Amino acid sequence: MTLELDLQIALAMPGLPNAADFYRWAETTLASVNYQKDAELTIRVVNEAEITALNEAYRHKQGPTNVLSFSFEAPPGIASALLGDVVICAPVVLREAVSQEKPPEAHWAHLTVHGVLHLLGYDHDEAQAEIMESLETRILTDLGYADPYGDPPNRS
Repeated sequence: MTLELDLQIALAMPGLPNAADFYRWAETTLASVNYQKDAELTIRVVNEAEITALNEAYRHKQGPTNVLSFSFEAPPGIASALLGDVVICAPVVLREAVSQEKPPEAHWAHLTVHGVLHLLGYDHDEAQAEIMESLETRILTDLGYADPYGDPPNRS
């Protein structure tokens, strides 16, 4: 399996992960679910205005969100390695990391893994939530991060 990642950073702000981090998180996710084909995907890091517009247009939900995934489905008879696009809102990620008492890098990793799993067809609806969360936890612990669904660390 080879991964081609198109990373698009649509805003300038400190604390963003680098391309190697996003690549490692996406590649580890694909390997963890035994994805054997070549893969192409885009990760786009955006501001709140862009994610809000996408959230309202495609999910019919008001306001910003942390991550959106847009799967690509090739037309019949056309072979494509393209999985789709993952769009992550930097300001929301950083706010959530603080409010959830998580290291920002760990939260970036979690949302990248989460978005890529969506591209692969995983969902967190009632029937699949436990499967998806279990996968996310396993992938993130393999990457050296804490369980994203665990309790925040105690503060003294």
